Amino acid sequence: MTDKHFQILDTQTLYEGFFRLEQYTLKHTLFAGGWSQPLKRELFRRGNCVAVLLYDPDRDDVVLIEQFRVGAVLQPERAWLLEIVAGAIEEGETAEEVAYREAREEAGCEIRELREIMQFFTTPGGSSEWITLFCGMVDSSQVGGIHGLDEEDEDIRVSTLKFDEVFQLLEAGKIESGIPIIAIQWLYIHREKLRRQWQAKAGATA
Repeated sequence: MTDKHFQILDTQTLYEGFFRLEQYTLKHTLFAGGWSQPLKRELFRRGNCVAVLLYDPDRDDVVLIEQFRVGAVLQPERAWLLEIVAGAIEEGETAEEVAYREAREEAGCEIRELREIMQFFTTPGGSSEWITLFCGMVDSSQVGGIHGLDEEDEDIRVSTLKFDEVFQLLEAGKIESGIPIIAIQWLYIHREKLRRQWQAKAGATA
Protein backbone atom coordinates (compact mmCIF):
# COMPACT_ATOMS: atom_id res chain seq x y z
CA MET A 1 0.00 0.00 0.00
CA THR A 2 1.26 3.48 -0.87
CA ASP A 3 2.48 5.45 2.13
CA LYS A 4 0.16 8.38 2.86
CA HIS A 5 1.76 11.66 3.85
CA PHE A 6 0.99 15.35 3.62
CA GLN A 7 2.93 18.52 4.27
CA ILE A 8 1.49 21.86 5.38
CA LEU A 9 3.48 24.59 3.60
CA ASP A 10 1.64 27.65 4.94
CA THR A 11 -1.34 28.57 7.10
CA GLN A 12 -3.28 31.86 7.21
CA THR A 13 -6.24 32.86 9.37
CA LEU A 14 -8.83 34.48 7.09
CA TYR A 15 -11.49 35.13 9.72
CA GLU A 16 -11.90 34.63 13.44
CA GLY A 17 -15.23 35.13 15.19
CA PHE A 18 -17.83 32.68 16.46
CA PHE A 19 -16.08 30.24 14.10
CA ARG A 20 -12.66 30.41 12.49
CA LEU A 21 -11.71 30.18 8.82
CA GLU A 22 -8.17 29.23 7.84
CA GLN A 23 -6.44 28.80 4.48
CA TYR A 24 -3.90 26.03 4.11
CA THR A 25 -1.28 25.62 1.42
CA LEU A 26 -0.32 21.95 1.39
CA LYS A 27 0.63 18.97 -0.68
CA HIS A 28 0.03 15.24 -0.27
CA THR A 29 1.23 11.95 -1.70
CA LEU A 30 -0.69 10.48 -4.66
CA PHE A 31 -2.03 6.94 -4.95
CA ALA A 32 -0.11 6.55 -8.23
CA GLY A 33 3.11 7.71 -6.55
CA GLY A 34 4.81 11.05 -6.10
CA TRP A 35 3.34 14.24 -4.69
CA SER A 36 0.51 16.56 -5.63
CA GLN A 37 1.12 20.14 -6.66
CA PRO A 38 0.77 22.68 -3.79
CA LEU A 39 -2.95 23.11 -3.09
CA LYS A 40 -4.82 25.95 -1.40
CA ARG A 41 -7.76 24.80 0.73
CA GLU A 42 -10.01 26.71 3.15
CA LEU A 43 -10.74 24.99 6.46
CA PHE A 44 -13.74 25.88 8.60
CA ARG A 45 -12.42 25.37 12.12
CA ARG A 46 -15.05 23.96 14.44
CA GLY A 47 -14.29 22.39 17.80
CA ASN A 48 -15.25 18.85 18.69
CA CYS A 49 -18.98 18.47 19.25
CA VAL A 50 -21.52 16.11 20.77
CA ALA A 51 -24.97 15.02 19.68
CA VAL A 52 -27.34 12.83 21.68
CA LEU A 53 -30.50 11.03 20.61
CA LEU A 54 -32.81 11.13 23.62
CA TYR A 55 -34.92 7.98 23.79
CA ASP A 56 -37.48 6.60 26.25
CA PRO A 57 -37.43 2.79 25.96
CA ASP A 58 -40.60 2.34 28.04
CA ARG A 59 -42.76 4.64 25.92
CA ASP A 60 -40.79 4.10 22.71
CA ASP A 61 -40.55 7.90 22.45
CA VAL A 62 -37.88 9.93 20.68
CA VAL A 63 -37.19 13.54 21.73
CA LEU A 64 -36.80 15.89 18.78
CA ILE A 65 -35.95 19.58 18.79
CA GLU A 66 -36.74 22.22 16.19
CA GLN A 67 -34.77 25.44 15.70
CA PHE A 68 -33.72 28.02 13.13
CA ARG A 69 -30.47 27.21 11.30
CA VAL A 70 -28.47 29.82 9.37
CA GLY A 71 -26.97 27.08 7.21
CA ALA A 72 -30.37 26.58 5.60
CA VAL A 73 -31.18 30.22 4.74
CA LEU A 74 -30.45 29.70 1.05
CA GLN A 75 -33.47 27.37 1.08
CA PRO A 76 -35.83 29.51 3.21
CA GLU A 77 -38.59 26.92 3.43
CA ARG A 78 -36.10 24.64 5.24
CA ALA A 79 -34.68 27.20 7.68
CA TRP A 80 -36.28 25.51 10.73
CA LEU A 81 -34.91 22.00 11.07
CA LEU A 82 -35.92 18.94 13.09
CA GLU A 83 -32.81 17.80 14.94
CA ILE A 84 -31.51 16.13 18.08
CA VAL A 85 -29.78 17.72 21.06
CA ALA A 86 -26.20 18.78 20.29
CA GLY A 87 -23.48 21.16 21.41
CA ALA A 88 -19.78 21.99 21.39
CA ILE A 89 -17.25 20.58 23.82
CA GLU A 90 -15.83 23.43 25.88
CA GLU A 91 -12.33 23.41 27.34
CA GLY A 92 -12.09 20.99 30.26
CA GLU A 93 -15.28 19.10 29.37
CA THR A 94 -15.66 15.50 28.29
CA ALA A 95 -18.05 14.43 25.54
CA GLU A 96 -20.21 12.69 28.14
CA GLU A 97 -20.47 15.84 30.28
CA VAL A 98 -21.60 17.83 27.24
CA ALA A 99 -24.29 15.27 26.46
CA TYR A 100 -25.77 15.59 29.95
CA ARG A 101 -25.49 19.40 29.90
CA GLU A 102 -27.03 19.89 26.48
CA ALA A 103 -29.91 17.52 27.27
CA ARG A 104 -30.82 19.75 30.20
CA GLU A 105 -30.31 23.07 28.39
CA GLU A 106 -31.93 22.24 25.05
CA ALA A 107 -34.64 19.75 26.04
CA GLY A 108 -35.13 19.92 29.81
CA CYS A 109 -34.19 16.23 30.07
CA GLU A 110 -32.11 14.33 32.59
CA ILE A 111 -30.24 11.46 30.97
CA ARG A 112 -30.46 8.25 32.99
CA GLU A 113 -27.99 6.23 30.96
CA LEU A 114 -25.71 7.16 28.09
CA ARG A 115 -24.44 4.94 25.29
CA GLU A 116 -21.93 6.01 22.67
CA ILE A 117 -23.06 5.24 19.11
CA MET A 118 -20.05 6.35 17.04
CA GLN A 119 -17.64 9.17 16.23
CA PHE A 120 -17.31 10.77 12.81
CA PHE A 121 -16.50 13.83 10.71
CA THR A 122 -19.56 15.72 9.48
CA THR A 123 -18.20 17.48 6.36
CA PRO A 124 -14.46 16.73 6.08
CA GLY A 125 -14.24 18.33 2.65
CA GLY A 126 -13.97 21.71 4.36
CA SER A 127 -14.74 21.49 8.09
CA SER A 128 -12.79 20.06 11.03
CA GLU A 129 -15.96 19.23 13.00
CA TRP A 130 -15.72 15.86 14.77
CA ILE A 131 -18.89 14.50 16.36
CA THR A 132 -19.33 12.04 19.20
CA LEU A 133 -22.86 10.66 18.87
CA PHE A 134 -24.71 9.19 21.84
CA CYS A 135 -28.06 7.67 22.65
CA GLY A 136 -29.40 8.76 26.03
CA MET A 137 -32.13 7.05 28.02
CA VAL A 138 -34.71 9.51 29.38
CA ASP A 139 -38.18 9.63 30.90
CA SER A 140 -40.17 11.48 28.23
CA SER A 141 -43.41 11.78 30.21
CA GLN A 142 -42.87 15.47 31.09
CA VAL A 143 -40.80 16.51 28.07
CA GLY A 144 -41.88 19.35 25.80
CA GLY A 145 -42.14 23.12 25.51
CA ILE A 146 -39.66 25.85 24.60
CA HIS A 147 -36.07 25.57 25.81
CA GLY A 148 -32.57 26.93 25.19
CA LEU A 149 -30.29 29.54 26.75
CA ASP A 150 -31.20 33.21 26.35
CA GLU A 151 -27.53 34.23 26.44
CA GLU A 152 -26.92 32.02 23.41
CA ASP A 153 -30.04 33.28 21.61
CA GLU A 154 -31.45 29.75 21.52
CA ASP A 155 -35.12 29.30 20.66
CA ILE A 156 -35.77 25.56 20.70
CA ARG A 157 -39.11 23.79 20.49
CA VAL A 158 -39.05 20.34 22.05
CA SER A 159 -41.45 17.53 21.24
CA THR A 160 -41.72 13.78 21.70
CA LEU A 161 -42.91 11.34 19.07
CA LYS A 162 -43.25 7.59 18.91
CA PHE A 163 -40.31 6.00 17.15
CA ASP A 164 -42.50 4.82 14.27
CA GLU A 165 -43.66 8.40 13.68
CA VAL A 166 -40.08 9.69 13.73
CA PHE A 167 -39.00 7.04 11.25
CA GLN A 168 -41.92 7.96 8.98
CA LEU A 169 -40.73 11.58 9.05
CA LEU A 170 -37.26 10.39 8.09
CA GLU A 171 -38.59 8.25 5.25
CA ALA A 172 -40.71 11.14 4.01
CA GLY A 173 -37.70 13.46 3.84
CA LYS A 174 -38.90 15.69 6.69
CA ILE A 175 -35.67 15.27 8.69
CA GLU A 176 -32.98 16.95 6.62
CA SER A 177 -29.97 17.28 8.92
CA GLY A 178 -27.31 14.59 8.67
CA ILE A 179 -26.63 13.92 12.36
CA PRO A 180 -30.24 13.04 13.34
CA ILE A 181 -30.55 10.94 10.18
CA ILE A 182 -27.56 8.85 11.30
CA ALA A 183 -28.88 8.60 14.86
CA ILE A 184 -32.41 7.56 13.87
CA GLN A 185 -31.13 4.96 11.42
CA TRP A 186 -28.89 3.56 14.17
CA LEU A 187 -31.88 3.33 16.50
CA TYR A 188 -33.90 1.61 13.78
CA ILE A 189 -31.24 -1.12 13.65
CA HIS A 190 -30.62 -1.47 17.40
CA ARG A 191 -33.95 -0.42 18.92
CA GLU A 192 -35.36 -3.77 20.05
CA LYS A 193 -32.07 -4.91 21.58
CA LEU A 194 -31.59 -1.53 23.26
CA ARG A 195 -35.11 -1.57 24.72
CA ARG A 196 -34.61 -5.05 26.15
CA GLN A 197 -31.28 -4.12 27.71
CA TRP A 198 -32.44 -0.84 29.21
CA GLN A 199 -35.76 -2.21 30.45
CA ALA A 200 -34.02 -5.22 32.01
CA LYS A 201 -31.53 -2.93 33.74
CA ALA A 202 -34.33 -0.68 35.01
CA GLY A 203 -36.18 -3.72 36.35
CA ALA A 204 -33.07 -4.99 38.11
CA THR A 205 -32.56 -1.69 39.93
CA ALA A 206 -36.24 -1.09 40.75
